[in-house]
Amino acid sequence: MIRRDALLLGFSAAFALSVPAWALDRALTSEEQQLIADIGTHNSAIRTMVGRFLQIDTNGGRQEGTFFLERPDKIAFRYAPPSREEIVSIGRGFYVLNRRDETYYAYPQDSIPLRQFLGDKIDLLNANVVDVTNSDGYISITVIDETVAGTVQVSLIFDTDTKELAQWSLVEPSGSELTFSLYDVEKGQQIPRAFFSIPANYKAREQ
Repeated sequence: MIRRDALLLGFSAAFALSVPAWALDRALTSEEQQLIADIGTHNSAIRTMVGRFLQIDTNGGRQEGTFFLERPDKIAFRYAPPSREEIVSIGRGFYVLNRRDETYYAYPQDSIPLRQFLGDKIDLLNANVVDVTNSDGYISITVIDETVAGTVQVSLIFDTDTKELAQWSLVEPSGSELTFSLYDVEKGQQIPRAFFSIPANYKAREQ
């Protein structure tokens, strides 16, 4: 069983660029500010991206899958078998598809604001950043936010050389942790339009 609610909450916290309700307990250095700005600029310029991900939960459970991203406003996560679920954002909201039952759940876009990350410009300097650490060739940017389910904390880890996202981890309101690592990532790929759509025969289900 995938942690779809946790994944969606993580997006909400990590990529919502609202007015900060929490604050970093120190001033960022000029080097950190420039690096974070460069990370935003670099990732904003990536129009399409495909790759694989590994998800590890608090109990050590592991799941893998494939993701597809196209700016603006499109992303899909396909979990590998035996899971039959898929998470899709197509600009109007988020949908959790069950390929076995041919059904889907809908999440309004305004409650899961991944659109700020999928848009044309990423500006992490204006997110709810509470911690920044830089070591061993990686920078970790920790964001905290209030969601409808409670406070969620997300740490985004970027390679300082390539400026690309390597991993993120999140702590749910319940205290459970999830970590997502990205690998075999390719940029500038053509992605079939069908990957960001809901089949016409799928039926909506209540959450």
